[in-house]
Amino acid sequence: MQHSYTDTRLLIDGQWVDAASGRTIAVRNPATGQVIGHVAHAGIPELDRALAAAQKGFEVWRDTSAHERGAAMRRAAGLLRERADQIARLLTQEQGKPLAEARGEVLAGVGIIEWFADEAMRLYGRIVPARRLDVQQQVIKEPVGPVAAFTPWNFPVNQIVRKLGAALSTGCSFLCKAPEETPASPAALFQCFVDAGVPAGVLGLVYGDPAEISAYLIAHPVIRKVTFTGSTPVGKQLAALAGAHMKRCTMELGGHAPVIVAEDADVALAVQAAGASKFRNAGQVCISPTRFLVHSSLREAFTQGLLRHAESLKVANGLDEGTQMGPLANPRRIAAMKALVADAQAQGAKLLTGGEALGSAGNFFAPTVLADVPLQADVFNHEPFGPVVALRSFERIEEAIAEANRLPFGLASYAFTGSLKTAHLLSRRVEAGMLWINQPAVASAEMPFGGVKDSGYGSEGGPEALDAYLVPKAVSIAMV
Repeated sequence: MQHSYTDTRLLIDGQWVDAASGRTIAVRNPATGQVIGHVAHAGIPELDRALAAAQKGFEVWRDTSAHERGAAMRRAAGLLRERADQIARLLTQEQGKPLAEARGEVLAGVGIIEWFADEAMRLYGRIVPARRLDVQQQVIKEPVGPVAAFTPWNFPVNQIVRKLGAALSTGCSFLCKAPEETPASPAALFQCFVDAGVPAGVLGLVYGDPAEISAYLIAHPVIRKVTFTGSTPVGKQLAALAGAHMKRCTMELGGHAPVIVAEDADVALAVQAAGASKFRNAGQVCISPTRFLVHSSLREAFTQGLLRHAESLKVANGLDEGTQMGPLANPRRIAAMKALVADAQAQGAKLLTGGEALGSAGNFFAPTVLADVPLQADVFNHEPFGPVVALRSFERIEEAIAEANRLPFGLASYAFTGSLKTAHLLSRRVEAGMLWINQPAVASAEMPFGGVKDSGYGSEGGPEALDAYLVPKAVSIAMV
């Protein structure tokens, strides 16, 4: 089958346009290293036009009824579902993940949009009993205003729809700086909303120099809300810039997710669930399990089970039949994986499998398992963001909890136990925004999605996600 990949333009005021300068950025397929297309590079003139359109779009969208907003979002979700196969192929070509994972990402986006569309009907205010009978007191919730969103390459559709769904359901306009490495699938997502009849200016999509765009958009008076998914260092910079301009933020930043396999855990379940989560998207997932803490009595059984799982994976081009793990996003990730493995070995860790790049083309890295990893190893202190398992054992559950909480990160966490008492203890003591017990990560639209400590603040799921896009207004009316 011919796999077409088209160049990507900017979406400004309802129209797809090139940059006035004619500048573009090459897009490479991480499975081959070959250039497969180009994306338009926005400059300041394009950003100014996009900001003016976002202000105009906001003035229209905030006065569009919740019924109409939700209906438009559901139409867009329907188009996204119809186009899932086509968009998944674009996504795999530019990002690398297996086609089945790409399709799953797109369809998960459909569900997120539909859920937020329904939430548009539940943005309730309240009536507050007044201290005088001739006064009516109420609290109404208004959209905060135009939103600037900055999204990553690892989930180019899903990371947008979490932000987009909350913004549109509350009546905000939405200007997104999507990833230059993976531009075509976000553009296809936005086209669904254009075709669904969302008014011009409500949505904008730009690409270019990330530092230039973020600095310009966040400081601009049109933008009233900033939402970012990415690394902790960049998130801190953007949050500081937003704070300087009194812009509210949602920050979904890096993690280093612990996996606690307690003494009474079901080893087969732990291997299956943690293994599936670990190597999904080649480990390039902010909620990927990374620090495996296994009770000493289960260490050998768990290690051997995970080793078999890792060695059974088919690593290939994401478009190939049966591929279970694709390439890493870029050559920098290969270098990072090699450095982590070499450091761990130098510190005394045992390399059980993997640890090397695969093939002569593309950014393939073997699923890797490191055992007996010392706490001082880099892989136990810095998010690997790749297909590397780092294992060590513990004796007491309190030791595992202490290690889980040792780092400044607190995004996702996992645990496996057959004890309700242990599960209850973990739910109270593990410092993370999300904890999955006896299951792989299930990031559903109706549940909060976000972290604590250096992993950020705010939520991109559940009713909690909507609060950051709304401003409560107290209104008191005296009868005359």
